[in-house]
Amino acid sequence: MNTVGYDRVDPNQHYPKNEEHPKNHCFTWNQGRILSEYQLIFISKGEGVFESEYTKPTTVIEGTCFFLYPGVWHRYKPNLNSGWEEYWIGFNGTYPSQLMNKNFFNVDMPFINVGLYQDLLHLWHNLINIVQTSPSGFQQVIAGVTLQILGVINGLSMNKIQEKDPMGRMITKAKFLLEESIEKPVDMEMLVKELPMGYSAFRKAFKKITGESPNQYHLNLRLNKAKELLTCSTLNINEVAEQTGFDSVFYFSKLFKKKNGKSPKFYRSETPQLSFNQYSLSLE
Repeated sequence: MNTVGYDRVDPNQHYPKNEEHPKNHCFTWNQGRILSEYQLIFISKGEGVFESEYTKPTTVIEGTCFFLYPGVWHRYKPNLNSGWEEYWIGFNGTYPSQLMNKNFFNVDMPFINVGLYQDLLHLWHNLINIVQTSPSGFQQVIAGVTLQILGVINGLSMNKIQEKDPMGRMITKAKFLLEESIEKPVDMEMLVKELPMGYSAFRKAFKKITGESPNQYHLNLRLNKAKELLTCSTLNINEVAEQTGFDSVFYFSKLFKKKNGKSPKFYRSETPQLSFNQYSLSLE
């Protein structure tokens, strides 16, 4: 894997932010760009347009993934009135090339509507956290998560589950939005306005489908993320609490112990740290 990240582009904001890109990744809309690697882009919010030498200008909406291929000219940007939020991975190697050459994905139609799929977003967050918080030498772990993402997207493209129940679709979107806000507490009444539906009906439907209230579900997401950070990063307890949205380390430790039966400190000391041998996959 060569690059991974997330960016939020607000309405009317200049795009792309070339000052944040490596030199060989910079581009302008007029000139476009050609890369020497594969990239996978996921638009989690907003909409825009994509074009390549094989693809006419196409509208991209939230819940869409698209691929960039090495040696293929392309350009893309969010709409000025909406902006967008994007996640990306850049990678190359023997195995991805074999996948692409076997029509694992299609250069002529690089779009896959995966929807607001929470498990995919979780993998992306996990990958970003590993890159940002782990010591060097985690290449095999990173490669394993990258291949998981590719596998999930391929599975969704082949066996897309269409939620027929409108309420089910809204709860699926709510779970995705809660995963996006894993690093901070959420105002549930504000979240419901993005669905849209009444808060009382939302809370009742959410608990019926997930077995938990929205607040408890989100708290468990944050505590589970804390477990991952304690296992696969070198962050101290204070930093883990901060990255999962807890202002008080004492309160974080209290809730963590209540859920897991041990304090964060003892959980880390008694849990084997993530081993490279747990991931045998490599992009090369």
